[in-house]
Amino acid sequence: MFKPKTTLAHIRHTLAAITLIASGAGWAQTNAAAYPTQAVKLVVGFAAGGPTDVVARTFADHASKALGQPFIVENKPGANTILAAQAVASAPADGYTLLLGATNHTMIPGLYQHRVKFDAVRSFRPLCTVARSPTVLVVAPSLPVRTLADYLQKARAEPGRVSAGTAGVGSSGHFATEMFARAQGLQLNHVPYKGAAPMVTDLMGGQLDSSFATLGSVLPQIRSGKLRALAVGASQRSPLVPEVPTFAEAGAGPYAADVWFGLLAPAGLPDAVAQALERAAADFARRDATAATLRGLGLEAESVCGPAFATRLAREVATHTQLAQALDLKAE
Repeated sequence: MFKPKTTLAHIRHTLAAITLIASGAGWAQTNAAAYPTQAVKLVVGFAAGGPTDVVARTFADHASKALGQPFIVENKPGANTILAAQAVASAPADGYTLLLGATNHTMIPGLYQHRVKFDAVRSFRPLCTVARSPTVLVVAPSLPVRTLADYLQKARAEPGRVSAGTAGVGSSGHFATEMFARAQGLQLNHVPYKGAAPMVTDLMGGQLDSSFATLGSVLPQIRSGKLRALAVGASQRSPLVPEVPTFAEAGAGPYAADVWFGLLAPAGLPDAVAQALERAAADFARRDATAATLRGLGLEAESVCGPAFATRLAREVATHTQLAQALDLKAE
């Protein structure tokens, strides 16, 4: 049987290779620990000026100061945030391209099924949520209901007659509406709009009965009395509308439909980089200045990080996909 000779040159070559591999691993760890050493791109799937964009820019300003390198927001709207998510999913997992996403990210698989080139869960490493906006059930002042119990009674007495407006088919409001209707055995008349603004206008004008809307989109109208809030879809009352009960307090069970805003990175992000970003995100959510900025948008600071955020993301993807299939929802 042939046995190769172990020469001094062979030993030196092997040791050199091991040293090279070890130094490469050490370099990668050191480089990750030194993160960031250059500008970081924060991709947003919406146009400038909207809530997600404002949250992104506010966080980018904080992260730039906290981590010592510029965080630059890049707006990449289109295809219900798919373009932005695809750009981040296909980027190097080095921490220099991140996604500031929102709850609608978890609706992509159900709405687009196999038409996307990434996995909404496995293609990303969820880092932290930084803000949230609970869903609130609001009704037109002309609708003769004062409480959630009144609303349920009217909807059950008139199946398919009570209208519920949303910002569009497949929007977070649409999913929130259908989740509540199915839980309560209601037949609501879903009326999709092309955005929240026209929906709110019709709601105030009485052309629409109700809406399961994000609190930020209707907070000014609630405070001015132009819309009546019946319940907040969260585990506890919102400090922005402390007089409005939760759905559970109003007798409708533990219904919750928070819209979150959070930071995601490409899958495979080194732990050291992830930890640096999570620390910055958690600190951002704790700051009084952040709370003040978010209150102006009708949002609240929130910090759910690491495995807890990953679990939430996976759970919501499963729930929304199941609901989209049950309702045969497909986005064009």
